[in-house]
Amino acid sequence: MKILKPVYRGIKKPFKRLRVFLKQKAGWLGIPKILPYRGFGDNSDIFVKGMVIEDKGLAEPADRHKVWQNTLAMIKRFASDEIPGVRVQAEFMGISRISETDDDGFFYFHFNVDEISDTILKEHWHSVTFKLLDEIVEDQPETTAEGLVRIVSTQEKRIIVSDIDDTILISHSTRTIQKLRLMLFKNALTRLPFKGISSFYQALEKGENNNSYYPFFYVSSSEWNLYDLLKNFFDHNNIPKGVFMLRKLEDSIYKFWKSGQGNHEHKYDKIKFLLEFYKNQNFILIGDSGQKDPEIYDRLAHEFPGRIEAIYIRKIGSKVYFKNIEQVNSRLEKVNTSYLQVEDTLDAAKHALSNGYINKEVFDEYSRLKDRDSARY
Repeated sequence: MKILKPVYRGIKKPFKRLRVFLKQKAGWLGIPKILPYRGFGDNSDIFVKGMVIEDKGLAEPADRHKVWQNTLAMIKRFASDEIPGVRVQAEFMGISRISETDDDGFFYFHFNVDEISDTILKEHWHSVTFKLLDEIVEDQPETTAEGLVRIVSTQEKRIIVSDIDDTILISHSTRTIQKLRLMLFKNALTRLPFKGISSFYQALEKGENNNSYYPFFYVSSSEWNLYDLLKNFFDHNNIPKGVFMLRKLEDSIYKFWKSGQGNHEHKYDKIKFLLEFYKNQNFILIGDSGQKDPEIYDRLAHEFPGRIEAIYIRKIGSKVYFKNIEQVNSRLEKVNTSYLQVEDTLDAAKHALSNGYINKEVFDEYSRLKDRDSARY
């Protein structure tokens, strides 16, 4: 069995590396697992990331799971040890690269490919395969995984960026007790979205002609530890498949209840990167008033004038981020951005219809489905 290399090289997080090393030597380290996250790119540049962690045997969620099963699953998400300093090989469209995981167990790949043909671009999602090259535990089986990459072509004129907590997923982010209860007692199949959100996002994805496939990016202050829960939640509720852009766990695992908190500046950084990378696309930004989404989106609209078509902010309870909405609208009109604060998803859908972001036929279907969805609440 090979000795875990990074224990001797890393000084940034020596105790974390030492813990993994001691678990390995004692035979307590679980079998490694590759967790690929959805990547993204354009006609020539592809970005992919993921993690190598010990497999804690996280079970698939079920709506019949008891409270203790959901609580145990949440603890496992934050308790698994990330494995630093191991080599991962990725292959995309015949190009192979090797990367080494960082102190937090993350690996990153940037592929430069020749101009991708229009035929290939008709398929928006493409596969990337991963293989762990280093032996970490005795009798380690071959460790592989397959991920997906969303390629956004220059033909797609719009990108939708959405927050998750209290924008799509009811989370009570500003109320610690309620938030903790949801995190521990519920799972991806029993957590609830806001009414009509799935149909509205599907309408935005289809676009004004009802035959588009506009890309979605989900930028959130939630940690990557919650990736499987979010992915399963989106799949279960038929919310458009997109690229998740989450953040690293900064606090101790014993403070997982602080998930989603912080100054949220990483949201600004990630959306700014998207705006700079996808220069040919305009954006719609969707968030809520519970955190700093309005401030961040307003800031980006002024830094990229004419690029942000609309900002939709869900009003959470009585919380209003901007007190003078008329003043905000007046300021944003100068950079050709609409700002709408809504209490109901239908209000955002009506605005999207009037501005040509969604199709009338799809809107009528949305209204019908929203009434049906209301029966779930």
